[in-house]
Amino acid sequence: MLSRRAPLFGVVAGTQLIGMVAALALGIVRGEPVPQGPDVLWSMAAGICGMVGITSLYRGLAVGRMGVVAPTTGVLAAIVPVVVGFMLEGVPQQTTVVGIATALIAVVLVTRSPGHDDGRPSGAQWALLAGAAIGGFNVCIGQISDAGAFGPLVIIRLVQAVVLAVLIVAWRQPWRMGRAVAPRLAVIGLLDMAGNATFIVATQTGQLAIAAVLSSLYPVVTVLLAITVLRERVTRSHVAGIVLTGVAIALIAAGSATA
Repeated sequence: MLSRRAPLFGVVAGTQLIGMVAALALGIVRGEPVPQGPDVLWSMAAGICGMVGITSLYRGLAVGRMGVVAPTTGVLAAIVPVVVGFMLEGVPQQTTVVGIATALIAVVLVTRSPGHDDGRPSGAQWALLAGAAIGGFNVCIGQISDAGAFGPLVIIRLVQAVVLAVLIVAWRQPWRMGRAVAPRLAVIGLLDMAGNATFIVATQTGQLAIAAVLSSLYPVVTVLLAITVLRERVTRSHVAGIVLTGVAIALIAAGSATA
């Protein structure tokens, strides 16, 4: 794991650059065409939305309450592409809609923290900005053509790296890290790139609303890893959310199969 003292901007910058290099290499190996026209614009927009979203999320978690920031961000990040998906692609099967609603409830339960009000601000304004921006990121990705997955990722990561560099200079944030952290950054960057690439493929081959909701269930994996690896205490909320996640996935899969 990365140390809690590792500079945030250094971690984000390192993972973005690693993801960009990996996406570029895979795009060349696969022989993907260079993104053109609208794909470039949508990729740039996705990069900006993604950076605003993740920065706002981290800011909200730092100054606000996790029990407010995490579920608000997660649900809004799923709702935005769901609404857009319904508008552009139509409402899916009834079973799928029920599965989407179940998934949103699961996100709230899984990301809910048992902490108490310690007088800190809620951080709701940062959560709303983060959720809207991450939802916008998912929508932008959903508009990319099926010409390729890794080419757009190179543009997204490049834009994010440039925005991050501007923020580091403007806010005079620390970013240097020791060499010992490099292998861990590489793993994070590759996993992040793989997640974004598979989401792009999912939106290219299926409905945006379904892909966005299923991807929003990532906190379930985080909670399971925290329980099994870090031996963190599991709450009833977590258990209920994990169970509902399985139900939601089954409903969405059933609805998609009958579409």
